[in-house]
Amino acid sequence: MKANVLAILTISTLSLFTLPARAGDAAYPEARDILSTGRSVVDEPIQYPADGPAHVTASIVTIPPGTETAWHQHGVPLFAYILSGTLSVDYGAKGRRSYHPGDAFMEAMAVTHRGVNAGGEPVRILAVYMGAEGAANVVIPPH
Repeated sequence: MKANVLAILTISTLSLFTLPARAGDAAYPEARDILSTGRSVVDEPIQYPADGPAHVTASIVTIPPGTETAWHQHGVPLFAYILSGTLSVDYGAKGRRSYHPGDAFMEAMAVTHRGVNAGGEPVRILAVYMGAEGAANVVIPPH
Protein backbone atom coordinates (compact mmCIF):
# COMPACT_ATOMS: atom_id res chain seq x y z
CA MET A 1 0.00 0.00 0.00
CA LYS A 2 2.79 2.48 0.86
CA ALA A 3 4.47 1.95 -2.51
CA ASN A 4 1.17 2.51 -4.37
CA VAL A 5 0.42 5.74 -2.50
CA LEU A 6 3.94 7.06 -3.07
CA ALA A 7 3.79 6.15 -6.76
CA ILE A 8 0.47 7.98 -7.16
CA LEU A 9 1.83 11.02 -5.30
CA THR A 10 4.97 11.09 -7.44
CA ILE A 11 3.07 10.79 -10.73
CA SER A 12 0.49 13.39 -9.62
CA THR A 13 3.16 15.83 -8.58
CA LEU A 14 5.22 15.35 -11.74
CA SER A 15 2.20 15.92 -13.97
CA LEU A 16 1.59 19.32 -12.34
CA PHE A 17 5.07 20.79 -12.58
CA THR A 18 7.86 21.01 -15.14
CA LEU A 19 11.05 20.65 -13.12
CA PRO A 20 14.76 20.42 -13.91
CA ALA A 21 16.22 16.95 -14.44
CA ARG A 22 17.30 14.72 -11.58
CA ALA A 23 20.51 12.86 -12.31
CA GLY A 24 20.04 9.20 -13.17
CA ASP A 25 16.24 9.24 -13.58
CA ALA A 26 15.71 7.57 -16.97
CA ALA A 27 11.91 7.26 -16.59
CA TYR A 28 11.42 10.99 -15.92
CA PRO A 29 14.45 12.85 -17.27
CA GLU A 30 12.79 16.23 -16.54
CA ALA A 31 11.99 15.43 -12.88
CA ARG A 32 13.44 16.88 -9.69
CA ASP A 33 12.41 15.97 -6.17
CA ILE A 34 10.64 18.79 -4.35
CA LEU A 35 10.34 16.79 -1.13
CA SER A 36 11.70 13.51 0.15
CA THR A 37 11.04 12.75 3.81
CA GLY A 38 9.65 10.24 6.26
CA ARG A 39 8.68 12.86 8.87
CA SER A 40 6.19 15.72 9.20
CA VAL A 41 7.14 19.36 9.75
CA VAL A 42 6.91 18.79 13.52
CA ASP A 43 9.06 15.63 13.32
CA GLU A 44 6.29 13.02 13.52
CA PRO A 45 6.97 9.79 11.62
CA ILE A 46 4.68 9.52 8.60
CA GLN A 47 2.21 6.68 9.16
CA TYR A 48 -0.36 5.59 6.62
CA PRO A 49 -3.85 4.47 7.70
CA ALA A 50 -4.26 0.72 7.52
CA ASP A 51 -8.04 0.59 8.01
CA GLY A 52 -9.07 0.39 4.36
CA PRO A 53 -7.99 0.43 0.73
CA ALA A 54 -5.62 3.25 -0.22
CA HIS A 55 -7.33 6.46 -1.27
CA VAL A 56 -5.57 9.63 -2.47
CA THR A 57 -7.28 13.02 -2.68
CA ALA A 58 -5.60 16.01 -4.36
CA SER A 59 -7.13 19.43 -3.69
CA ILE A 60 -6.34 23.06 -4.27
CA VAL A 61 -7.02 24.77 -0.94
CA THR A 62 -7.56 28.54 -1.03
CA ILE A 63 -7.33 30.70 2.09
CA PRO A 64 -8.53 34.27 1.39
CA PRO A 65 -6.55 37.28 2.67
CA GLY A 66 -7.14 38.08 6.33
CA THR A 67 -8.64 34.68 7.20
CA GLU A 68 -7.55 31.58 9.08
CA THR A 69 -8.45 27.93 9.20
CA ALA A 70 -10.07 26.25 12.19
CA TRP A 71 -7.74 24.50 14.64
CA HIS A 72 -7.42 21.02 13.18
CA GLN A 73 -5.40 17.84 12.71
CA HIS A 74 -5.02 15.45 9.80
CA GLY A 75 -6.11 11.83 9.99
CA VAL A 76 -3.85 10.92 7.08
CA PRO A 77 -0.46 12.08 5.74
CA LEU A 78 -0.77 15.39 3.87
CA PHE A 79 1.75 16.59 1.29
CA ALA A 80 1.42 20.37 0.84
CA TYR A 81 2.91 22.59 -1.87
CA ILE A 82 2.42 26.36 -1.65
CA LEU A 83 1.33 27.71 -5.04
CA SER A 84 0.82 31.36 -4.05
CA GLY A 85 0.69 33.65 -1.03
CA THR A 86 2.34 33.26 2.36
CA LEU A 87 0.87 30.85 4.89
CA SER A 88 1.69 31.12 8.59
CA VAL A 89 0.92 28.00 10.62
CA ASP A 90 0.62 27.95 14.40
CA TYR A 91 1.54 24.52 15.79
CA GLY A 92 0.94 25.52 19.43
CA ALA A 93 3.78 24.27 21.64
CA LYS A 94 5.65 23.13 18.48
CA GLY A 95 6.01 26.75 17.31
CA ARG A 96 5.02 28.75 14.24
CA ARG A 97 6.25 28.46 10.67
CA SER A 98 5.78 30.44 7.48
CA TYR A 99 5.50 28.87 4.05
CA HIS A 100 6.02 30.65 0.73
CA PRO A 101 5.40 29.80 -2.95
CA GLY A 102 7.47 26.76 -3.91
CA ASP A 103 7.69 25.39 -0.35
CA ALA A 104 6.80 21.69 -0.03
CA PHE A 105 6.23 19.88 3.25
CA MET A 106 4.48 17.01 5.00
CA GLU A 107 1.96 18.63 7.33
CA ALA A 108 1.59 17.76 11.01
CA MET A 109 -0.90 14.97 11.68
CA ALA A 110 -1.43 14.53 15.45
CA VAL A 111 -0.42 18.10 16.38
CA THR A 112 -3.35 20.52 16.38
CA HIS A 113 -2.60 23.54 14.20
CA ARG A 114 -4.19 26.36 12.21
CA GLY A 115 -3.17 28.27 9.11
CA VAL A 116 -3.36 32.05 8.85
CA ASN A 117 -3.24 34.25 5.75
CA ALA A 118 -2.22 37.68 7.03
CA GLY A 119 -1.20 38.81 3.54
CA GLY A 120 -3.03 40.69 0.83
CA GLU A 121 -3.39 37.85 -1.69
CA PRO A 122 -5.06 34.44 -1.45
CA VAL A 123 -2.93 31.54 -0.26
CA ARG A 124 -3.29 28.60 -2.67
CA ILE A 125 -2.05 25.18 -1.60
CA LEU A 126 -1.83 21.94 -3.54
CA ALA A 127 -2.88 19.47 -0.83
CA VAL A 128 -2.43 15.74 -1.47
CA TYR A 129 -3.99 13.57 1.23
CA MET A 130 -2.58 10.02 1.24
CA GLY A 131 -5.14 8.02 3.15
CA ALA A 132 -7.53 5.14 3.09
CA GLU A 133 -11.20 4.84 2.18
CA GLY A 134 -13.21 6.10 5.14
CA ALA A 135 -10.26 7.85 6.84
CA ALA A 136 -10.82 11.54 7.59
CA ASN A 137 -8.45 13.93 5.82
CA VAL A 138 -9.15 16.75 8.28
CA VAL A 139 -10.16 16.27 11.91
CA ILE A 140 -11.51 19.05 14.15
CA PRO A 141 -10.54 18.05 17.71
CA PRO A 142 -13.03 18.64 20.53
CA HIS A 143 -12.52 21.86 22.44
